Parts: sequence; structure tokens; C-alpha cells
Amino acid sequence: MAKVKKIFACSECGATSPKWLGKCPSCEQWNTYQEEIIFKETPQEEARSAFKSTKQGPLDGPRPVLLPEIQAGDITRLVAPDQELNRVLGGGIVPGSLVLIGGQPGIGKSTLLLQVTLQLNKKVLYVSGEESEEQIKMRADRLAHKNQSCYILTETNVSKITAFAEELQPDLVIIDSIQTLQSPFIESTPGSISQVRECAGDLMRFAKTSNIPVFIIGHITKDGSIAGPKLLEHIVDAVLQFEGDQHYTYRILRTLKNRFGSTDELGIYEMQANGLREVSNPSELLLSQRDEDLSGNAVAATIEGMRPMLIETQALVTKAVYGTPQRSATGFDLRRLSMLLAVLEKRGGLPYGMQDVFLNIAGGIRVDDPAMDLAVVSALLSSLQDVAVPSHVCFAAEVGLSGEIRAVNRIEQRIQEAERLGFKEIYFSKYNLKGLDQKRFGIKLHPIAKVEELYQALFV
Repeated sequence: MAKVKKIFACSECGATSPKWLGKCPSCEQWNTYQEEIIFKETPQEEARSAFKSTKQGPLDGPRPVLLPEIQAGDITRLVAPDQELNRVLGGGIVPGSLVLIGGQPGIGKSTLLLQVTLQLNKKVLYVSGEESEEQIKMRADRLAHKNQSCYILTETNVSKITAFAEELQPDLVIIDSIQTLQSPFIESTPGSISQVRECAGDLMRFAKTSNIPVFIIGHITKDGSIAGPKLLEHIVDAVLQFEGDQHYTYRILRTLKNRFGSTDELGIYEMQANGLREVSNPSELLLSQRDEDLSGNAVAATIEGMRPMLIETQALVTKAVYGTPQRSATGFDLRRLSMLLAVLEKRGGLPYGMQDVFLNIAGGIRVDDPAMDLAVVSALLSSLQDVAVPSHVCFAAEVGLSGEIRAVNRIEQRIQEAERLGFKEIYFSKYNLKGLDQKRFGIKLHPIAKVEELYQALFV
């Protein structure tokens, strides 16, 4: 007889308890503990006898191996036609890897993976627990890609899914989504903590034993984190976040975790009627097209992962109508904006304390590169003085608390990207001049050391 076990699990963080609790001691949320029934298929006597045999007899399975004796072979990645996805994954899909993709509802997660499935000239098993076969067929016709080896399976039982996959032996398995799957050994609703944990474990074992890569789509909570226990993110090899606004056409694929590559890469897509289009040169899209120079605009030379990008920063400084000045930032850290305003007021004597300040990063992208500081400062000065920064000028430097211009990494790539896009001048830290060959660039270089030098060069 199977053994029945009841536990209480937190629906927010996945913490378990043998009894019901009003407040979760881990995440401190109220009324989140739910009862779950778990069936243990292995009897206690069989488990005890198995443990006894391992203590007395020879051990089966992998044995300890010395590190110098391990032969490190080259991993042959499955290169997808989608170059943005290849960049985010570190060069392609690793065989036997388990990849989790999360994002807001309707952002395009299913569209992205179905598009990769149809573009890939391989045998692919697409498992959907949310849509019918007809719905998937309609989306595939809209994407206008043909893959004669794409198999569609509408099933939620994870045991049947792995059985079909072992029989079919595809080159790639896609699960849409992990919250709809259920294990026959656990008596709880799909999407619960125990179900997500058990199904993810089964898919992980299948991927590692069969050497077949598996992509999993995951839901997110209201605060933007991936739903389910934190174990779900720990157990997978890579965690990708699909970001963007449904009212804008651009989508960003970020890497939150990657055991086979860098976590600094990102891919940019444009949502169109026939699917997602790869954006190979994001700088041209993130720079607004305007006929005349306007105050409050400045261009920053940033780097995301291995990709240099030029991003436009827009600032608006107006006199505060109400008592407390407003501070608003879109795509930029609000606390860093407050720091830069304090630096300008303390070191430059500028009256930002009584001004409303609004900052926006064009294109709907969020940037954390410290090299954005100098462009943000230039946009703030331009809006306050109502003097436009020339459109052929860009910036790449960090600003310190004492008003010094600090050096940033990989300044050569930033300068080359600015020169390639037609910019004629770039302002950066003078501490980046060490080891920099200025003669190889056709763009005019302006090394500066203080914010006062920037103000004198642009607005005096």
C-alpha cells in the first residue's frame, strides 16, 4: 500500500511545515499555507532493505573519480536559427540542459519557443498543457515557418510526457508550461508547490539521462518573480527572463542564471504580426529620430554583456508646483538619479532641490551600466539650462560622489560603436586614457576629470 503523507506548503516561497501556520516564517506572508497530500509509492520495508543492501553489498552507479582522470570533452551545442537566443544561452542550446523561461502573461513566451521550434530543422516535441492542438496550429500558420518534424502533444501528466519523449527521441522538448503539469504520485492541484517541484525533478532527470535539452515556460507572480518554489530556479541550468511592455513592440530576453555561459547577455526582439523579429543592431532602434536638437537629450555608450549599444537618455527639469519636488525615472535606478542630483547641487551649486525631475531611457529598455551617469548628468544640465546637447556627441563615464568622472571598462568598444553610428565626439574619463591608442579612432575624444569640465565644455 502506498503511504499517504500530508504537508502544508507556502504558496509564495515554497516553505513546508507539518502543521498549518497563519504566517509563513520564511517570507512572512499571511494565510499562504495550503494543505497538500503526497503519496509515497516505495514501501518502507523496500526502502529499508535497499539501504541495508548498500551498506553490506557493493555500491551500484557512479563511483568517485579523481579530477585529473576526468576527460573533458567538447560540448557540441545545438545552434538555433535565432541568433539572439544563441547569444543569451552562451552560443547555443547545450544537450541535456534544462532551461526555464519566465515572463508576464501575453509577453510572447509561447510565441518565441514555437517560432524557434518551427525554424529549427530538427525533431522537436512541443508539449502544451494550456492550449489545444488547433490553437497551436493557428499560431504556427501565423508565424509562417514550416518544420515537418514538429510533434504537438497536449498532455499534463508528466509521466506520460517523459514516456512519449523517450519513445520519440526528439532533439528538443518544450514544455508550456510547468504550472499545468502534474505528477500521478502527488495528490494536489497542478501549479502547487509540491507539483511544480516534483514535475521539475522528473524533467531534470529525463534531460540528464537522455541528453535531450528541455525548455520550460514558467509563470510569474504579481511582483515579477518566477512562480513556484525557489528550488525550481536552482534545479534548472539556465533561467531566462522575457521582459517588455505589451503596449510597446520591443521585447528583451535577459539571462538570470546560466551554467554554460555569461549572465550579462541580452537579446532584443521586435513583436510583429508574423512573430518576433531579431534586432541585430539595437543602437539604431534605441536612438530616436528627430529633425532638430532638443534640450534634455543625451546619448550614452553602454555595454550589455558583450554587446555595445548607444542609448538615448531624456530628462525634463521643471519648477516644482507643489511643495515636494517629484523624482521619476523610467528604465533607470531612481536612487542613482537622486544621487546624481545631489552631486550636481552640492558640487555645482545648481538649484535641483526645488525642481521636478523626470528621466526616461528611450526604447523602453532598463539599463544598469554605470557608464550611463555622464549622459544622465548631461541631459539634466541640458534641460535645466534649456540648451540642447549636439546630436553628434555621446558620453561614457561614471560620476562619483565628489563630482569626479570615473573610468569604465571596455572603452575601446564604446568608442568604436559611437564612431560606427556616425558620432563625431565622445566624452569620457581621462583615467581611461591609459593604454588607449587615440590615433586609431576617427572620432574626437574629450577626456575630462570633473563635472565642472563637462559643464564648461557644453553649456558655457
